[in-house]
Amino acid sequence: MLGIIVSTIFIAIFVNLLLKKFQLPTIIGYIFTGTIIAYLFGLHEAAVNNHDLKEIAEFGVVFLMFTIGLEFSVNALIRMKREVFFTGTLQIIITTLIVVLISFYILNFDFQTSMIIGTALSLSSTAIVLKTYNETRDIKKRHGQRVLGILIMQDIAVIPILLMISIFTTNSENSVLYIVLQTTIAAVILIGILYLSGKYLLEPFLTHVSETNSEELFVGSVLLIAIGASYMAHYFGFSYSLGAFIAGMMISETKFKHQVESDLIPFRNLLLGVFFVTVGMQINFEIIYLHLFTILLLLPILMVLKYCIIYLIVRIDDTKRVAFKTAFSLIQIGEFSLAILELARSANLLNATHTQILIVTIVLSMILTPIALKNLSKIASSLLPDDIMDTTNTLAVDKDLKGHVVVLGYGHLGQEIVRELKELNNDYIIIENKILFYKMGKDDNEPIIFGNAAHKHILESVNIKTSCAVIVAIDNPEQLRIVCESINELTKNTKTIVKITKTEDMKNLEGLHLEHIIVDDQVVAKALVDETRVCSIDFSHK
Repeated sequence: MLGIIVSTIFIAIFVNLLLKKFQLPTIIGYIFTGTIIAYLFGLHEAAVNNHDLKEIAEFGVVFLMFTIGLEFSVNALIRMKREVFFTGTLQIIITTLIVVLISFYILNFDFQTSMIIGTALSLSSTAIVLKTYNETRDIKKRHGQRVLGILIMQDIAVIPILLMISIFTTNSENSVLYIVLQTTIAAVILIGILYLSGKYLLEPFLTHVSETNSEELFVGSVLLIAIGASYMAHYFGFSYSLGAFIAGMMISETKFKHQVESDLIPFRNLLLGVFFVTVGMQINFEIIYLHLFTILLLLPILMVLKYCIIYLIVRIDDTKRVAFKTAFSLIQIGEFSLAILELARSANLLNATHTQILIVTIVLSMILTPIALKNLSKIASSLLPDDIMDTTNTLAVDKDLKGHVVVLGYGHLGQEIVRELKELNNDYIIIENKILFYKMGKDDNEPIIFGNAAHKHILESVNIKTSCAVIVAIDNPEQLRIVCESINELTKNTKTIVKITKTEDMKNLEGLHLEHIIVDDQVVAKALVDETRVCSIDFSHK
């Protein structure tokens, strides 16, 4: 066993050093390492059938989802509800439906097999996409948020998929109802326990541990929280990574967020490496040889199908560039699909040959993904050079224009601001990066350009340096900071006016030297108190 471990580490280092010369990501090196190890030591069957090895490897994804959860508080998840619940759900349903129809009517699989294949192929790779996005910092960008929202929904969807497999293996109608009821109760209990623990116990516990000044105790406590939440989720019948994601979100609400993240990164990277090695161990060259034509036909069909579905859904309310990047990032099939197919095979819902063909196809799609993601921006620029997001001349701005107001955002608040500026006869220019609001502005004949206000060349195109004020009417706190950072580089934020929802959001703007911050809560409170001054009590009816 020790010889296998030493050989794995040696091969992983050697392969990754070689791939780095060709600018290829380490994920591919780990997958190749797994394939080499499997054939050197005859471990292919062990990798496919060893449940314990897969559980250990899955903790790489667990720690990845935990650190992703650290970046997203409960409020942030609520703000992403459209990306998660609308886009994510629609993508899963449409992909599953199309694959089921093809499997049932064209390939002549039975309905249960078709449903399992359809749901499995609707999922994408959380591990590969989010690891690459973390490295490239695309996770903070618009398409990164769309991708994250869809992946979160896919992770949640694993629960009903596993429930579906349990139902397919159950003959009694009462048992089916019992399983559904049991799962619902378990979900309520799990979310309740994690939420209450995070809200009332987490920060006092970590504060007490940090007061010991013991680095080992703090790291141990973080591991306890991450693994404990994962185990609790698994105990109630859900995926490990879902529990870890919720735990990460709970910690993101505390002051220990950044310390926890830095302590956990080494464990995350190590276990992610193990995960990708196990993925590589499942490549069976005999299956590839015997069914090469089927795999080569199936792989591009699946990837094109997923691309088209995701692109069309995202394009409903976003730009071509964002829709392209989102869809292109999610065309692969994911790691949870491997687990679902293997579970279905062990329950005799899929035969071994079909399972192996699908597994090899999935792994090949995962190998291609990091290469594509590393070159995502170049591919997008070459295919969509005239995308509206990068067009700054949609409005002819006089280069000598000065003393105007720049309004960033034409949502409900932005529209009210514009209305007020019109009444005061002030000159203004609007920047909006959501296609729906941009079209509204164009229909209203407003001086509006389409672009991302976080890009300095967009800001410079509206003469921001000679404007009298910049009003930032953006609701997303993270995007707000990015935009204010760009403005700061051009104007030192001396004339930036920012609206935030509550006083607590000011922490997100620390260090930006903003002097003009309007807090919704304070404005509303003042308006309500002012109204009490004109209130009178009529006693005449007493």
